[in-house]
Amino acid sequence: QVQFVESGGGLVQPGGSLRLSCSASSSIASMYGWGWYRHAPGRQREFIAQVESGGRTSYVDSVTGRFTISRDNAKNTVYLEMTNLKPEDTAVYYCNRGPSRWRNPGQYWGQFDSWGQGTQVTVSS
Repeated sequence: QVQFVESGGGLVQPGGSLRLSCSASSSIASMYGWGWYRHAPGRQREFIAQVESGGRTSYVDSVTGRFTISRDNAKNTVYLEMTNLKPEDTAVYYCNRGPSRWRNPGQYWGQFDSWGQGTQVTVSS
């Protein structure tokens, strides 16, 4: 299984920006789609963004226009650029394989590698 290490989280004020990174332990990860997910207290983990192996991206409605997912296959790394952050974006953020199916507001289905530790994003004034 591929292992993932997420980084880049932190405390930011509403309206601020953060850039998350996720490194995969194996170059095989470049062969499939990557996804970002988040888990807020009291809620189930939800899907938020995906970049397919060919570069096509998709987002749930709640982050469309604010978040941008990208990948660097040479570095086995996927990024999530987050702008105009809101308090409701507060969560632990994870990366993993992209889902085989998803629907708004964030339900997802698929097969995944082990989940990493995630990186905490807190949006608060």
